[in-house]
Amino acid sequence: MDIFSIFTLCGGLAFFLYGITIMSSGLEKIAGGKLERILRQMTANPIKALVFGAGVTAAVQSSSAVTVMLVGLVNSGIMKLSQAIGVIMGSNIGTTITAWILSLSGIQSTNFFIRLLKPESFSPIMALIGVIMIMVAKSNKRKNVGSVLIGFAILMFGMEVMSDSMSPLAGMPEFQQTLTMFHNPIFGVFIGALVTAVIQSSAASIGILQALSMIGGITYGMAIPIIMGQNIGTCISAVLSCLSGVSTSAKRVAAVHVIFNIIGTIVLLSAYLGAYSVAKFAIHNVDISPFGIAVVHSIFNIAATVLLFPFVKVLEKIAIITVPERKMKGEVVILDDRLLLAPSFAIAECYRQSVKMADMVEFNFINSTKMLKSYHKKKAEQITANEVKIDTYEDKLNSFMIKLSGKELSEEDNARVSQLMLVIGDFERMGDHATYILKIAETLKNSDKKLSSLAIEELKVIVQAVLEIFKMSLESYKTDNVMLAQEVEPLEAVIKRIIRQVKNRHIQRLQEGLCTPELSFLFSDLLNDLRRIAAHCGNIATSVIQLQDSTIDKHEYNHRNKDEDLVFVSNYENFKSRYSVSEHKQMEKL
Repeated sequence: MDIFSIFTLCGGLAFFLYGITIMSSGLEKIAGGKLERILRQMTANPIKALVFGAGVTAAVQSSSAVTVMLVGLVNSGIMKLSQAIGVIMGSNIGTTITAWILSLSGIQSTNFFIRLLKPESFSPIMALIGVIMIMVAKSNKRKNVGSVLIGFAILMFGMEVMSDSMSPLAGMPEFQQTLTMFHNPIFGVFIGALVTAVIQSSAASIGILQALSMIGGITYGMAIPIIMGQNIGTCISAVLSCLSGVSTSAKRVAAVHVIFNIIGTIVLLSAYLGAYSVAKFAIHNVDISPFGIAVVHSIFNIAATVLLFPFVKVLEKIAIITVPERKMKGEVVILDDRLLLAPSFAIAECYRQSVKMADMVEFNFINSTKMLKSYHKKKAEQITANEVKIDTYEDKLNSFMIKLSGKELSEEDNARVSQLMLVIGDFERMGDHATYILKIAETLKNSDKKLSSLAIEELKVIVQAVLEIFKMSLESYKTDNVMLAQEVEPLEAVIKRIIRQVKNRHIQRLQEGLCTPELSFLFSDLLNDLRRIAAHCGNIATSVIQLQDSTIDKHEYNHRNKDEDLVFVSNYENFKSRYSVSEHKQMEKL
């Protein structure tokens, strides 16, 4: 084996890793936000969390990526440590699918149909189909399927290149002497862990071992410790992600991953060596094949999970002892950058955080309007504190989504990111207007002059209408309810009509000297704040409609001929009859 064989080996490894990256990216896009929704349903129960961990790892083809993502979820407070443990165990089972796929490369037969199962036979066809799908397909989902097919073909090509580059080793005496070191199981565990830690991919290290097994000389007795060591080495990604800037709970996720694999290796390797010392079964010295590696890999991961699953609480306690509680300095994490490993999942979490932001805005709006009637200092302090949080959410979410925009996203995810960036801006400005209303309430409290009963009655109607439009727009946003979103615009038109009427009356009162200039400014500002909140609700509803139909242009939609829109007219008349300000012949002093 010369220097050029080493170059070829490195090139094969590069193709292998690139193929995994393309394939996992395509699979993740196909799964989309479904992963996040499944997570909500399944992590509450340990068995369901185990199933989810296996499924999501099989989907993204990387247990390391799943574990790093778990660190981010726990660090953001989205998941608890106890929920993450089941997912970690499941991810160890899910990662075995890669070894089974790679084991197909070891098929040897002259039979035509069996040869068709060999990747080198069908992967070129898959690559061709994938390229055609990417070039011809209009649907992004089909293009993503094409990416998966191309990724698989590249992965298998890399596997074949690695195997060919290692074939000269079979006749080298030096290689045979090196193999004798692997008769020491501790050395095998160490090498398996080291190689996996260096390339940070258990799938790649398994692939290298399977390629090496095809030239002969690797026995079951040598391979078993190496495979167990590879499971320990794959923990390096989670450990590295916890070196700085994460909470204690997030560090414990990485600790559980390491502890789980180390205990599993110690117990199962000891059991195997103990059984061999007694039974001396012949398979120990038989050369292992790629298929045999896949079998051993699956047996080890399933057995370790079955063995330790009843002791989830014990693992959690060991992690707590290993990583003691420490107060984290700095800002509270809203969304951890590690979630960027799964863009669709990250977008779903951005959406959840935007809903929290909206709930804070709703609290501020409801209570700031109540302050106009009866001022409470504690509520005012809550509103002020919430406003700081709202600004923080807007800043953090925007920064996070800018990073998300740089990722390769599906058409659906791109549309959701665009919607989120617009909507959180609307929520932030609605929060500002709620704060302005609070300041007006504070000014009225500190003033001897009060709003008249007529002004209060007019405000009650407007506030009630704005509260309804806020709840409607928020509900349509939470549920992607287009029909509900279509009801927002007619109510917004009614609110604008009422405010225009009230402003005209207010100007008349001002001209007749029935209100003071000071209160006049406050009343006008109050009406403007309520009108702007209703307008932002309209923006949110329009974004919901656009998300369902990207061909709709916001400007054209807002300026269409509404008199010809029967649904709009019907809703408008309904809201108009519910919200109106009564005519008063005699003006009261404001």
